Amino acid sequence: MWADNCEDSAAIQIENLSNLPFAFHHIAILPDVHSGYGMPIGGVLATENVVIPYAVGSDVGCGMMAQRTSLQEISRERLLKIIEEIKKVIPVGFRNNVKDQDESLMPDMRDRDCEYPIVLREWEKSLKVLGSLGQGNHFIELQKGNDGYIWIMIHSGSRNVGKQVCDYYNKVAIELNNKWYSSVPKEWQLAFLPLDSEEGRDYLREMQWCVEFALANRKLMLDKIKNIIFNISEIKRHLFDDDPINIAHNYARMEHHYGRDVMVHRKGATFAGKGNIGIIPGSQGTKSYIVEGLGNRESFNSCSHGAGRVMGRKVAQRTLNLEDEVRKMDEQDIIHGMKTVKDLDESISAYKDIDIVMDQQKDLVKILVELKPLAVIKG
Repeated sequence: MWADNCEDSAAIQIENLSNLPFAFHHIAILPDVHSGYGMPIGGVLATENVVIPYAVGSDVGCGMMAQRTSLQEISRERLLKIIEEIKKVIPVGFRNNVKDQDESLMPDMRDRDCEYPIVLREWEKSLKVLGSLGQGNHFIELQKGNDGYIWIMIHSGSRNVGKQVCDYYNKVAIELNNKWYSSVPKEWQLAFLPLDSEEGRDYLREMQWCVEFALANRKLMLDKIKNIIFNISEIKRHLFDDDPINIAHNYARMEHHYGRDVMVHRKGATFAGKGNIGIIPGSQGTKSYIVEGLGNRESFNSCSHGAGRVMGRKVAQRTLNLEDEVRKMDEQDIIHGMKTVKDLDESISAYKDIDIVMDQQKDLVKILVELKPLAVIKG
């Protein structure tokens, strides 16, 4: 455990994970831990012979993308114009695109002989979802790095198709576990599918498609943002010299740990293998980081996916002061959209202190670039 404490509900979930008959070796808990459905967010679970849909979560493939530009300065006037244009071409919240997006950007269904029942059911809707931000803690930020450059950062996932895949296969798992008189209590919300079962293989196949769809979603948004910056910025050439960094934090895959091939579930956790370049965002109004993984085997080569919530959304809206939270953003001269009590669920005070979170995982990652927010669009 890399967190110095966690809420009682998350502690109960950690204990439940530890008592799963197929849990492998140990459970890794990261400093951004907080309770989720079944498994806490900010956790890593390795299992033998089974996969657990709720240990991946409903936003399958949710993750981060960051792009360094060659810009070293950008005026507030240009920032405001860029944010205005982004809002015109990237739907946020529950909104989707009016028109279908280019179908060639959708992930391929490689195993044509295998079925993708949920993906196919959601295919037409997903064509309008592609290239949209989503809601909640998803965001687009323009940032200034301590490397001297302006960065673009995107946090988004697979939107509704990932939720549909999770819900469907979790329901299948519950039905099968009831049929088998599973020893895993239903109230733990950790119903499982055997890897050698048809249902387990189907889930992994559709889950992986959602991971790839989430990546395609971030790529399309990044392309739209880059075009906007090209049109507004005076610097036209070589604006984006580096390839974007991409990392997912809700998925399961086979990995080799402690001499065994096991199914590693990362729920709100990022792969941090030795030398792997990753992204750890802060909350709205705080710093984010480009990091390099140190390959800590005790964390199953993982690190946090962000700062982590310190209070629930409704609690934040009920207890935090809007003027205080807006002032924290304004004092840093950050362009933001925090205007009403409803926005308090994504305020700085609703999240853990990112400086403490980063300090608690010094043995998991090395900081490469520190990024200060300049302008933010929240879902």
